[in-house]
Amino acid sequence: MARFPLLAALLAFAAAPALAQVKIGLMVSATGPTSAIGIPQKNTGDLLPRRIGNTTIEYVQLDDGGDTTRAVQNVKRLVQQDNVDALIGPSTTPNALAILDVIAEAGVPMMATVGTSAVVEPLDAKKRWVFKTTQNDALISDALIAHMVKNGVKTVGFIGFNDPYGENWYNVFNAQAQKAGIRIVASERYLRTDGSVTGQVAKIMSAKPDAVLVA
Repeated sequence: MARFPLLAALLAFAAAPALAQVKIGLMVSATGPTSAIGIPQKNTGDLLPRRIGNTTIEYVQLDDGGDTTRAVQNVKRLVQQDNVDALIGPSTTPNALAILDVIAEAGVPMMATVGTSAVVEPLDAKKRWVFKTTQNDALISDALIAHMVKNGVKTVGFIGFNDPYGENWYNVFNAQAQKAGIRIVASERYLRTDGSVTGQVAKIMSAKPDAVLVA
């Protein structure tokens, strides 16, 4: 099944003379541990077009605070009360995965602004409603590994978020690293809300890796 950008869907709406308005939900993490990502996305919402062709576009923006429970509550409101035609967001992988059931049941297309390929692969009845805008983690990982190989790195310490985003990064990087002859000698996780990772870093450094990947 071919994946078309959500913009194409909006243009299709605009081409239909019977449809005067399209309502788009915007869900970002403008507060909470991932606000550094969510705030620019929130500001971008103010720049989006309010009209495409003869069709007016209405945006309903909600903040999930980087919390999966709040993300589910938000998407239910957007789908059931605001009756959005499509959704842009959320800002994080855990939240995107958390709302898959709701958008699939409602048949509302979602343009996910996350890097993890797990939101679209493998394609199934739920993920067919998700369209992805950013490069997959594998593309970034491939470039990092090429640089490591070029500089003689043989062992790596890994530290990443203790959530689906961090887990996907480990799985992607580990598979590619093995093919390149690079071994992960230490793997640690931390919560997005943690104020310190001193303990985890100490464990990684005790393994004496040639390099450390912070996912």
